[in-house]
Amino acid sequence: MKQLFIMLSVVLFLSGCSGFSQSGRRKGHKHPATDTVAQAPATTIDAPNPEGRTVVKMEKINGVYQVPIEVNDVRMHFIFDTGAGMISISETEALFLYKQGTLTKEDILGNASFSDANGDISEGTVVNLRTVKIGDRVLRNVQASVVHNLDAPLLLGQSALGGFMKISIDYKRGEIIFE
Repeated sequence: MKQLFIMLSVVLFLSGCSGFSQSGRRKGHKHPATDTVAQAPATTIDAPNPEGRTVVKMEKINGVYQVPIEVNDVRMHFIFDTGAGMISISETEALFLYKQGTLTKEDILGNASFSDANGDISEGTVVNLRTVKIGDRVLRNVQASVVHNLDAPLLLGQSALGGFMKISIDYKRGEIIFE
């Protein structure tokens, strides 16, 4: 157990990431030494709602919309970010998930290069989130980037949002509708 924690800490803290908020893998940009992401099982979605609609309340905090999401059965609040290529979590959340036993050594897929909103490239760690629950929908095996910054925001990006056919926002009601 202690060796796994040390390994996760080393991977998370020493992978060379500059701590910028990650917005996804930069296409066409390869670093053979660092783009070593293992293949996770394909993302699937469980949709118990026969209407195909899931409505989630959002909250505007400091000018950004946040939604409640469960990652590996742990409730968190994510910024709804259609510009983010992947779900993004900070080292703080990754270590918390590890301590809860919901993120394991097997979930660490490797390192990759990411581009932030400014176009800067940084190295990061890619992990497999076994479950991402949005409302009554459960996505399985969703890739996420771990931002090597303890205070980085949680971003709900395209690795989860792409699992839906349609997403719409009702600003008057403060809701996001996933279909």
